[in-house]
Amino acid sequence: MKGLILTLVFALVEGQKQDLEPVFHMGKTYLYSYESIIVHELPERRLAMAGVRLASKVEISRVSDSDHLLQIRSPKLEEHNGFLPTDSFTPSSRLSETIAACLSQPFKFEYTEGRVGSIFAPEDCPILCTNLVRGVLNLLQITIKKSQNVYELQEAGIEGICQTRYIIQDDSNNNRATISKSKDLMDCQDKAVKNLGMAYIRPCPTCPLKARNIKGTATFTYKMKYDDSGTSLTSAMSDQVYEISPFNEPNGAIVMEARQELSLVGVKRPPISAPTSRLQKQGSLRYHFSGELLQMPIPLIRIKNLDLQLTETLRQLVQNNEKGDTKEASAKFLQMVQLFRVATLDQINSLWLHFVNELPYRPWFLSAIYAAGATDTFRFLKQKIHDGKLNIWEVSVTLPLAFYFVTPNKQTLEIASTFLTCPQIQKVLIHRIIVYLGYGSMVNKYCAQALLCPNELLQPLHDLATEAISKGDAKDMSLALKAMGNAGEPASVKRILKFLPTFSLAAASLPNRIHADAVLALRKIARKDPAKVREITLQVFMDTTLAPNVRMVACVVLFETKPALPTVAALATSLLTEPSLQVASFAYSHMKTLAAGKIPQLHKLSAACNIAMKFLGPRLDRLSYRYSKVIQISDYSSQYQAGAIWRVYLMNSPSTMFPSDIITKVRGYYANTAMDIIEVAFRSQSLTKFMRKQNIPFAEYDTYKTLKELGKSLLGWKELPPEDPLVSAYIKVLGQEIAFADIDKDAIQQMMMSLTGSSDWQPVVKKVVEEVQRGISGRWTLPVMVGEMRHIVPTIAGLPLELGLCAATVAQAAADVDVKVSPPVSDNFRPSQLWESKMDIHADIRPKAYFHIIAMMGINTQYFQSGFELHAEFSANTTMKFDARLNMKEKNLKIETLPCHQEAELAAVRSEVYAISRNMEEVDSEKKSQILPKGKIPSISDQLLQSTEGSSKPASWKQTSIPNAISKRHQQSSEEVQHNSARRRFYAHRFCKKFESLGCSTCLSLKSQNSAFLRNTYLHKLFGEFEARVILKPVHTDADIEKIQLEVQAGSKAASKIIEVSSSGSKEEGETSPYEDIKAKLKKILGIENVFTAANKTRRRTKRINREYQTADTGLWAESSTPHLSRSSSSSAASSADSREPGNHHRKDEIKQSGKKRGSKSSSRSSSESSASSRVCSSSSSSSQDDNSGDRHCSGDSEYSNQLANTPVYQLLFKPEDEQDTGGEILNISISSSSSSDSDEDISRAMSQPRFLGDSKPPILAAVLRAINRNKQPTGLQLVLYTDTQPKRWRIQMFGSTITGPDRWKFCADALVINYRKVSGSLKWGKDCQDYHIATQIATGQFAAYPAMQMKLEWLKVPSIIRTTARWFYSFLPGAAYVLGFSQRQQLGPSHQATLVLALTSPRTCDVVLKLPELTIYNTAISLPLPVPSHPRTLTSTLPSSDWKVFSQATLTILESLKGHCTVSQNKITTFNGVEFNYAMPVNCYHVVVHDCSPELKFLVMGKRSEKSADPIAINVRLASHEIDMYVSNGLIQLKINGVQAPRDLPYTSNSDGSLLISSEKKGLALKAPDYGIDKLYYDGHRLEIQVAFWMAGKTCGICGKYDAEVEREYKTPSGYLAKDAASFGHSWIVSENPCTGACKLEHRPVKSERPGSFEKTAEKCFSVEPVLRCVHGCSATETVPVSVSLHCVPVDSSLRLDGQPRLDRKSEDVVASVPAETACSCRRQLCPA
Repeated sequence: MKGLILTLVFALVEGQKQDLEPVFHMGKTYLYSYESIIVHELPERRLAMAGVRLASKVEISRVSDSDHLLQIRSPKLEEHNGFLPTDSFTPSSRLSETIAACLSQPFKFEYTEGRVGSIFAPEDCPILCTNLVRGVLNLLQITIKKSQNVYELQEAGIEGICQTRYIIQDDSNNNRATISKSKDLMDCQDKAVKNLGMAYIRPCPTCPLKARNIKGTATFTYKMKYDDSGTSLTSAMSDQVYEISPFNEPNGAIVMEARQELSLVGVKRPPISAPTSRLQKQGSLRYHFSGELLQMPIPLIRIKNLDLQLTETLRQLVQNNEKGDTKEASAKFLQMVQLFRVATLDQINSLWLHFVNELPYRPWFLSAIYAAGATDTFRFLKQKIHDGKLNIWEVSVTLPLAFYFVTPNKQTLEIASTFLTCPQIQKVLIHRIIVYLGYGSMVNKYCAQALLCPNELLQPLHDLATEAISKGDAKDMSLALKAMGNAGEPASVKRILKFLPTFSLAAASLPNRIHADAVLALRKIARKDPAKVREITLQVFMDTTLAPNVRMVACVVLFETKPALPTVAALATSLLTEPSLQVASFAYSHMKTLAAGKIPQLHKLSAACNIAMKFLGPRLDRLSYRYSKVIQISDYSSQYQAGAIWRVYLMNSPSTMFPSDIITKVRGYYANTAMDIIEVAFRSQSLTKFMRKQNIPFAEYDTYKTLKELGKSLLGWKELPPEDPLVSAYIKVLGQEIAFADIDKDAIQQMMMSLTGSSDWQPVVKKVVEEVQRGISGRWTLPVMVGEMRHIVPTIAGLPLELGLCAATVAQAAADVDVKVSPPVSDNFRPSQLWESKMDIHADIRPKAYFHIIAMMGINTQYFQSGFELHAEFSANTTMKFDARLNMKEKNLKIETLPCHQEAELAAVRSEVYAISRNMEEVDSEKKSQILPKGKIPSISDQLLQSTEGSSKPASWKQTSIPNAISKRHQQSSEEVQHNSARRRFYAHRFCKKFESLGCSTCLSLKSQNSAFLRNTYLHKLFGEFEARVILKPVHTDADIEKIQLEVQAGSKAASKIIEVSSSGSKEEGETSPYEDIKAKLKKILGIENVFTAANKTRRRTKRINREYQTADTGLWAESSTPHLSRSSSSSAASSADSREPGNHHRKDEIKQSGKKRGSKSSSRSSSESSASSRVCSSSSSSSQDDNSGDRHCSGDSEYSNQLANTPVYQLLFKPEDEQDTGGEILNISISSSSSSDSDEDISRAMSQPRFLGDSKPPILAAVLRAINRNKQPTGLQLVLYTDTQPKRWRIQMFGSTITGPDRWKFCADALVINYRKVSGSLKWGKDCQDYHIATQIATGQFAAYPAMQMKLEWLKVPSIIRTTARWFYSFLPGAAYVLGFSQRQQLGPSHQATLVLALTSPRTCDVVLKLPELTIYNTAISLPLPVPSHPRTLTSTLPSSDWKVFSQATLTILESLKGHCTVSQNKITTFNGVEFNYAMPVNCYHVVVHDCSPELKFLVMGKRSEKSADPIAINVRLASHEIDMYVSNGLIQLKINGVQAPRDLPYTSNSDGSLLISSEKKGLALKAPDYGIDKLYYDGHRLEIQVAFWMAGKTCGICGKYDAEVEREYKTPSGYLAKDAASFGHSWIVSENPCTGACKLEHRPVKSERPGSFEKTAEKCFSVEPVLRCVHGCSATETVPVSVSLHCVPVDSSLRLDGQPRLDRKSEDVVASVPAETACSCRRQLCPA
């Protein structure tokens, strides 16, 4: 037994694992050699790279159980910059000495069982050196599990606490072990990372990522040797790799690789000497961020004398700017910002005192101050604003940027809180708004990086909200809410709820805009506490007592919390019973846009909305744009993990026809982050007041008093609350609201008073003219730090890896403008005097802009930099120096400027990437290498190459996509060099266009040299050089050009101006000639005879070629040597294309069929079109057999209807409205419709028209652009414009040509409008206007049976630039059509023609068919934003034949359709909202048909049915002081005004302030009072039609409804209660009368239910909540009608009684029952005392 136990003990001892944690024995010093290398490169080793190498000796000694000392000796830093293997690491001795100095003292660290504890460093040791020590100690961090050889755990390191995997290989035979561990640097619990300038970029931690744009890992390998004394570390190696892919491309990544190697050299006996200086605890192994945060990603600056450097940098900056060197000025500006970050407050004040009075220095100084964002710069800014040292403009520009760039900490937040109480800030409203909003943003940024947000930071905002509520100050309420919204802290929720009526009854009296602001303030809080905000917004959305716009805003915020499916489904279900269609339409539209989204971060929300929408029917989808909508355009690239959303929220209110609230925002997505880029909102209120006549004293009229009295008889009626006109707007940038404004009438008047001292606009015009006369002279500069974004992570070597970007822009302008006005402005100046004045203007304006971006990836510390650096810049520079003379009376404008004398760069874009190496000790000797290796790059040839073009072969639309039947005429100067020997790594191209007559040319120069030849990725395209420039340079001419002159002459002197210019410099005198002589000279100058002679030849040649073309089959985009745009060819080709059936026919069969159709004769075409006409006729006539409107009745109705239903929309034919009107010949335009309208009679009639308008009309406008030479005749261009307006024909012609010389280049434009049916246009240019030709036509007609419009474009020849642009457009057209939901079909059509057909299938929908030569795109039932007043089955031929002005009247027709229309007859009523219901009026009782419910109470219309006749109705209208009665007596319509019979000599007009017109119309009377809101009232005795202005929307009451589009809430009684049926609704608007004097014997009373015990087991008595129509006391009912009412039930023994109560207010509705309403009464006794 003992032997067995002994055996087990030995086995246990043998199986126990050796302790593998490194041990350093006391009394010994372990000597190691250490080397770390960091290299930045692309995967391709042939490109430039940058790196650093640090080599040293490391000594480690143990001084106690856990304390150890580490000494780094002989550090040697080397830099690499260039290409391998030619360039090697070069030592940097001076920087090595600097590092050795800070590492001269030993460091102490705690080390127990392989884990590094606290680290202690000398007090004056820089953080950089401490981090280098951390890099060494990171190699010693080992976590050993004795029971496992393979395991995973979270291990602390220099990168933070990250997921680590261990593999242990133990070679017990040799007493050695190998430990390998790897870290996933993307899976860290507490990662060491620093983000600057990215507080507004929101990560999505729950979003799954397919690919990360930053990926990192680290591996470690340890060699151990152990014996009985312990385990020693013989070597340790680590390798860290970061791949950074800015565009999320798999093959496009920048690589940072860091390597470490620690090797045991030996062990010596004496330990390390104890440190002589005091050691200070510096934390743990985790990397510390400190000094590198101050260093911007710009070239290093060695600070020696900060005061002197600040002064010199500022002087150099201003000097460079004055010299025009904006590039150097921008670089110095960034250096200035860097210097200010380390400057003290005293140094900043000293510099300010030195330059405070030098104006050129102030903008640069202040811009650098706010961009620095340091505590002292922020404090300096606060002091200067408090002392009033800055003007209003400087404060307005500096404040918002200062709050944006400042680093939020306790000190800066304390300074920011003093801004809130600064007296200088409180004086200016906009400054106060900026400060409060900026303070809220600072709190948000500070709390985003803090574990706990102190409540005292929010206290100033909470105090403002409390004070605003106590004072009732709506503006301060809005400011407090917006500031709390910027802060976005859940601690503000309780304060915000006080502004919402759902949670605070006191908030019910606040304006609706305050409620909306309160809901919007929850948006950023939802990011921290989405569940709480979701609960609040859902309750607000469900609260039907709130205004619709407040509930819609709650819907927006609710969906931003990304609710789950149960919440979305509950919201969708609530829409089924939603009383407000505005809210329902908005919520449905929002859900629909979310369901169609493609953003991965919103995938769950999109899926939830898609499922929840199944609960809803299509009814909400068919609502018009009168209802609120959400419009969204989004796209996402899964390949690049990037996308964007543009969303527009359109919120309509019941009182407006158009959106009252518009919010539009753009949000970007990148990888797993999202950012709100910009958001702009506009809110309007009562702006319709400005659309009508003002200053009408409605309150003084009798109608106002009558309506006030009427309100007492209409139970519960109240006028709408007053609303002052208001426009408010706000703007958010990066999710933070930076400014908002409320503009009302008082604000505008205050602004005008501050400008001119008067609220009248005429003094404003006078002051502006006086200021302009004094001249404008000055130089303005605005430097702006656009942004700074930095992402910093540690490397294993202890150095920071940074991805940084900073951008700055400089905008400047120098102007010297002198204006002289003749006659000068007098004291009694009137703006109309400007139309009789002359102005001489001398201007020299030089605007310039420069934008500079620096991006860096690499090591960025205050000591050295190494990595890649990108410089991108955009510059724009122009000079406008001219003299202008404007003669308003003579209608003449003359502008003169100097020609091009030297080459000037107008705009340029440049970018370049370098591999850089810099160090502080050698600032002036930076190392910079271009990415591509240096080689012989051929220079660009100076010879201009004339580009030639060959004809391309026919191909499908997917390949060529553009017609090549275009011959190029103009020569284009170009330079092109492509070096294929370098595999296209260098590219240069120059496009130039010469204007020899003006002595200048414009060039676009492109140069590119990148690494895309290695890998075709965006990153490789970016790595290299790129340059694009727009250059203006002079062109050598025979004559010396002195100046360039542009003169425009309008009116009767236009012709003489052309003749004067043409004859200048010649021997002829420009004497006055009769009109015939002027016309002849003008035709000769313009070369009109040559144009029309060539046109006649072309027309004859076109006819001959068209006959040949009809029998030939031309391929798609085939090159045609001659024009072939004849009527027969285009129409037959269109017919052949449209008539093919969508079967599976072979391509050749279709082409043969097309060719056969082209050869058909015109007679066959006419017969086919006649057949089509008969089909349309039959379809229209089959719609109704009882319609006697004049439609034709044809046979074959059912047959055609079946055929039409089965015919695809792209095969339907468009039929022009008037086939017999050719429209005349327009400069030989050969464009045509699909009908045969070229009869001999039409041609002869067209030829009789004047082809050149100058034969009968003088020109109305002449323009001359000429270059004035010193010894020769002027050269340039001239333009003449003719117009001819006739009752049914309107024509315009424009001719342009050169002034002199043999060049016959001209351009001719012609446009013609015929009736209202057709518009044709033509544009020709080239030699005698014959080289290039484009023609277009717009015609109205029919598409199937629907009214339609066709737009047709045809071309003969076009220049190559147009062809290239069209090819580019054509290439993405199919994809764009697919995204927009259009269908596509490859279908052969005319090769030089494009046709677009818009067919109105209903007032709200249309069909669209776009036919291109080989592609047809179409879609049906597209929703229109506004209703078009045309019945879908109405033939356009039945419309009235009006003149061409019908085109201009289309807008008026649409506006008319927006107006409210109400119709009242005996038993049928149609409300303003289009709701129809049957209702029989009780006799002798006036009903309120419609009246103004606004506080102005402008009008009242009442109607009643007379007892004498069952059919006619009588109406009573109250307007101003007029009482108008219209009724029928003895079969005639009678009119009384104020009780007096009106004379028969109508019309009748009023002399009151508002217009009033009563006239006879048709068989009745028409009343028009647009100033009162009644556009038209028509009465014929049997029918009453009322049309109110659209600005009365939501402001009407009566049985015509509220005109608010809420059709579900149409039956509103005067009290606002929603009646259960039409009868109850109509009865509620009966006007009660005195039973003693009035004819109406009905009144409203609550009734008691006749079945009190039938509802519950216990007996109850029930009363109607709303009163029911009853006969007055003393009368009995003779007629009753059942009405549905809501009953309130109480126990039988309840004390509730109806005695004296007209209605039961605010009682619960327990049950709905039918009760009889009395509608006729019989009174047997005297109702009134004698």
